[in-house]
Amino acid sequence: MSYPEWTAGELAAKLAGGEVVNLVDVRELEEWQEGHISSARLIPMSELPDRLDELTQGAEPIVLICRSGARSGRVCDYLEQQGYSAVNVAGGMLAWPGEVVVG
Repeated sequence: MSYPEWTAGELAAKLAGGEVVNLVDVRELEEWQEGHISSARLIPMSELPDRLDELTQGAEPIVLICRSGARSGRVCDYLEQQGYSAVNVAGGMLAWPGEVVVG
C-alpha cells in the first residue's frame, strides 16, 4: 500500500470546511442509489479502466470511497500504477458520519 488514507471523519471535515475534494465513489449503481455523498461522482470499479479520462487530475488527489474501503483501496493501487495520485477513504461509507443523498 503506497497510497495515503483519510478517515471518513477527515473527509467530512474537509467538505464541511469548503475544501474542493475530487471525490469518486467506486461502488455499483445500486449501492450508490441507497446513499452517497452529494459531492461524489459515481464511477463503479468495474467501469473504471474504460473511464479513466473522467478522472481529471488537477492539483488535488483523486479521493476514492466505497462501502468499507477495500474496493477503493484496490482502485488506489491501480490508479497509482497508472500515474495518478489517489487517496483512499478508510472505512468507506460504513464509517461516513455526514449526510447522504438517496437516489
